[in-house]
Amino acid sequence: MSSRQGAIPVASVKIRKKSDAKGAKNDNMKKRLQRICSCVLLCAALLAAALPAPAAASSTGFSDVPESHWAADAIRRAVDLGLFHGQTKTRFGLGQPMTRAAAVVTLCRLFGWETVTPEKGSYQDNQDRDTWYYSAVETAYAHGAITHQTDTFRPEDPITREELAVMLVRAMGYGTIAGLAQELPIPFRDVETNAGYVAMAYELGLVNGTSSTTFSPDRTATREQAAVMLMRLYDSYHMAAPDKVGIAPAAEGLADLTGYGAVAVGSARLIYAGEARLTGTMEEEPAAALLEAVTSAGAAPLLRVSGTSTVLKGEPAQTAEMLAAAVKDSGCQGLFLDLAELSSAQREAFTDLVEDLRDQLGDQLLYVVVEAPVWQGTAYTGYDYAALAESADRLVVRVAAYENTEGTIPVAPLEPLEEVYYALAELQDQVESGKLCLLLTTTGSGWSNGRHTGVLSAEEIEDLLDSPRTRDYYSDRYACAYLTADDGRTVVWYLNGEAALERIRMAALFGVDQICLSDLTSVADYENYRLLEGGAAANTAV
Repeated sequence: MSSRQGAIPVASVKIRKKSDAKGAKNDNMKKRLQRICSCVLLCAALLAAALPAPAAASSTGFSDVPESHWAADAIRRAVDLGLFHGQTKTRFGLGQPMTRAAAVVTLCRLFGWETVTPEKGSYQDNQDRDTWYYSAVETAYAHGAITHQTDTFRPEDPITREELAVMLVRAMGYGTIAGLAQELPIPFRDVETNAGYVAMAYELGLVNGTSSTTFSPDRTATREQAAVMLMRLYDSYHMAAPDKVGIAPAAEGLADLTGYGAVAVGSARLIYAGEARLTGTMEEEPAAALLEAVTSAGAAPLLRVSGTSTVLKGEPAQTAEMLAAAVKDSGCQGLFLDLAELSSAQREAFTDLVEDLRDQLGDQLLYVVVEAPVWQGTAYTGYDYAALAESADRLVVRVAAYENTEGTIPVAPLEPLEEVYYALAELQDQVESGKLCLLLTTTGSGWSNGRHTGVLSAEEIEDLLDSPRTRDYYSDRYACAYLTADDGRTVVWYLNGEAALERIRMAALFGVDQICLSDLTSVADYENYRLLEGGAAANTAV
């Protein structure tokens, strides 16, 4: 697996230039300090609008595509959306090979990329600006869907199943993750090259094998196979906006809760002192204010309880009974349980506790936080995901982070995108996607002179961003924002809009339809929400 050591390469970041107009500071502050609900609503708009709107089903209109054909629906929809055209008005070209040129044209249409038409082509065999595919090849190259590994593109050659899978993954911006995935096992024995790309395309549901153990990577992809793959990608991007839940430690500074399904309130701590008991519960007045804020917004309040493995020393049934009584006394509609960093020694006891909680809570909601499977770093194996999902309404997946302080800039992305991919890929065979909820961190991770200094609120991050001495970056490698201040001595990693959307999109690809925001008193919109660049599509028939 590729190393993640060292400072971030210069090529992997985008530097955001800032205005020096001091008089605009207050206006900029007002614009940026948007609440996360706006963020998520914008996610919904982008997920729904960045690609062409679904069209109503109709007859294929092609004499060579029977209505009973396995790809008929995908062909019909791809044509209705303008992604494909028939080889003639009456024939689609069923069974005919898809060319590499046609593949990049359809990708340009699917993603709505702005057309690139340079004076000189990037490949020796793409120099004629008058060819129907010239701009599409250059546009796909500019967006990383194809690379310059050879001097030729071979536009008229049939595209193989492997080549198409690689194009799809690269077009989504997952080339780095696919490189890391080279070492992951896949069920196909006949894949020798680009294994990471094939694995990702398969895990994300974009491609299938030709059998349980074969992918047939060198087999030509037919036009109907390409249509099916593209429509699977289209459907992945057209999932509904995610449901929102969040954690609210206090009523003061609380985000607008409109549209939230549930909110975990308070910060009670579960401890063991001969028996399990709760500490740190909120005083009556602030607890009532928080409960009122949540219920007035139409969200279900959940009693938030955290703890460590020591609490599992008690009898699960007794602990469950105590927690259920606390939920009732609090006036909440369920429990949000977070027992962190459990090892295999606590696995059975934790499962028993959650099962007993299900019995005690009845129809009330039960959200259970779990440490995600990890690609790299410390694995916490105290979570029987399948068994927990049987009892819980949702498993809130906390993705492992990693920190590397070597070099001048600490590498500490929040919810690293490759870890999100790995976790959800591992969980999809154990837990139905409708039971999963992805946790996103709304605070920042602060560093000073290479030492971790704690968390920063959205407001504190905004204050730093407003300083003319701050430089704002976005790491494409890690799909995460960070800033440097005080001549580089201060570094803060955080999820801006662009980074949050990348994680929401990844979750949507796995069918995960709910996100949980870690702190609803610290949220902001950093003006970087963008899924795909809009623009003119290629204009020739495929």
